[in-house]
Order: sequence, then structure tokens, then C-alpha cells
Amino acid sequence: MKKLTIPLIGLSAAMLFMAPFIILAAPFESTMGLVQKVFYFHFPSAILYMTAAVICGINSARVLFWRNKNADAWAVAAAELGFLFGAITLVTGPLWARKAWGVWWVWDVRLTASLVLWMIFGAYLLLRQYGGPGSDRLAAGMALFGMANVPFIYVSVNVWRTLHPMTSVVPTLPASFGIPLWFSFAAFAMLFTALLQLRATLEHQRLRVEELYLAEDEA
Repeated sequence: MKKLTIPLIGLSAAMLFMAPFIILAAPFESTMGLVQKVFYFHFPSAILYMTAAVICGINSARVLFWRNKNADAWAVAAAELGFLFGAITLVTGPLWARKAWGVWWVWDVRLTASLVLWMIFGAYLLLRQYGGPGSDRLAAGMALFGMANVPFIYVSVNVWRTLHPMTSVVPTLPASFGIPLWFSFAAFAMLFTALLQLRATLEHQRLRVEELYLAEDEA
């Protein structure tokens, strides 16, 4: 996996450079026009936002129930990326909504649950930074709540009446819209994977340095 990190970064950078040209060539949506093209950035960041919550939650469960220290590094890495991609999602969404729906924000189920997840990520990171001894386990418990929120966010548009389209819309997109969307998603996903690996590796090294300091103090 580590050997693939640099190629992934290079490939994702090349694809992200090409993405605006591919998106520009995509047709305009008949009712929303140019602003619809925000979708090609909003959708990938939203999916990876929820993916980060699942990765953080699974590894936090490994920390809580199996005391796996290596999993903790992956949880921290996923939380930081979740906070980043959540911010992208919550910024691009209102930019699109203002033109498409006439409002910046509505307190519907999906938007509210997405904001709650972002706040959970923020609280997780604050706990890890300033919570003191035992904060890692408290933050891990919080990450489980964040992961539990993900299915709720995903299915909310199918269960409740919201301004968001249903989840069945994306799989039925015509190729002229689908190809730019999945190209952008692939570029974002590769960047996400590379950053996750790099950040987890950095956290592993930080934990190793801490262990060496503790061993030196005990000696």
C-alpha cells in the first residue's frame, strides 16, 4: 500500500487537473444551468466524507474493544480527512443550493445530519488534542456515533421529503453527466486514499516516538 501512495498522488493530481476541462465539456442541466456543475465536486466529497466516518468508526471500535493501537492511527487519519471533506461538502452544497433552490440552507434531515457528523468530527479532533489522558477512548466512542449517523444521512432522502434528490438519481444519470461525475469521484478517491495512508503513517511514527520517550524516562 505504501508503495502505491506516490503514484496515487501523481495520478489523482493529473486527473484533478483534467477534471475541470471534462466538467466544462459536460452538457448544462436544463433547469439549473452552470451551477449544476458544482455537483461534480459536491458528490465525491460527500461520499468520501461518509467513507471517512465509517473508517474512523471501525478503527475506533478496534481501539475500544480490542485495544488495537495501530487502529487508533487510522481512526485519527480518517477523522482529519472526514473533517476536511465534510467542510468541502458543506461549502459546495449551499453554493449549489442558493441557485438551484433559492436558499443557502434548509434544516432538512440530510443537511442537518451532515452538519451533526461534521461537528462530531470536530469534537473528536478537539478531544484528541486537548482532552488529556483517556481522551483517545472517549473520542473513539464519539466516532461510533458518527459512523451510526452515516446510514441515516444516506437513506434520509428516500424516507423523508427533502429538497435533495433521491439516491436512485445518480445511478440513472445519462453518460454525458455520469462520466464526468465518476471521473471526478475517482480522482478524489485516489487523493483521499493517498492522504489517508500518509496521515496514518505519520501518526504511527508519532506513537512510536512517544513510546521511545516513555521507555527512556523509565530507564
